[in-house]
Amino acid sequence: MTSVLEIKDLHVSVETEKGPKPILKGVNLTIRKGETHAIMGPNGSGKSTLAYAVAGHPRYEITSGQILLDGEDLTELGADERAQAGLFLAMQYPVEIPGVTNANFLRTAKTAIDGEAPAIRTWMGAVRDAMKNLRMDESFAARNVNEGFSGGEKKRNEILQLELLKPQFAVLDETDSGLDVDALKVVSEGVNRAKENTGLGVLLITHYTRILRYIKPDFVHVFVDGKIAEEGGPELAERLENEGYDRFLVEA
Repeated sequence: MTSVLEIKDLHVSVETEKGPKPILKGVNLTIRKGETHAIMGPNGSGKSTLAYAVAGHPRYEITSGQILLDGEDLTELGADERAQAGLFLAMQYPVEIPGVTNANFLRTAKTAIDGEAPAIRTWMGAVRDAMKNLRMDESFAARNVNEGFSGGEKKRNEILQLELLKPQFAVLDETDSGLDVDALKVVSEGVNRAKENTGLGVLLITHYTRILRYIKPDFVHVFVDGKIAEEGGPELAERLENEGYDRFLVEA
């Protein structure tokens, strides 16, 4: 049976100085394992809010609606519990964690998700192989998480986590931002490997079509004013590249 991630009539607010501000206004989306869904839209349309709400960021309050994974309601669960259930978030702006090495972070995360520590020899072999595939020097394992990393190195580090933690579904929040062509190819290859090896389902948030040349979407959703304004196949992304979002903003 294919695993399914369902987002049902999701409404989300963020606390501001003037009180709660509604951002998501009824999002419905179904993603099956092995599928890639691209979310595209203008700045401020709520794309990143969707990513953080699905991942369980405490700042984003789900006021109504549900997030279901294989029928299990994740809506009230914390971020750690959602990760254990099979969700992963690659952040647009990965944070630095001073004092925690990549090697310790990765093994601790794997242990927390699986409920038991991986065997050292097997695990270190898997880490080395994944780093080699992502063209990361082995010295990165001993460096503190993202500390002093370039933008491209931080994004590769996110995909390193993705490949090693093996989630069922990954939300990639503008993983292509700040990447040059070579880094974009390497990161995309990592996502495609994860899809091929585990049947990963992907929710890919992006402004541009360039990453979609390497990570082929099955479905494209246009996000405007906190909800999905139009849906289609890969051809919709090409239309957006040529026409932009003006017609959706006028309608909104």
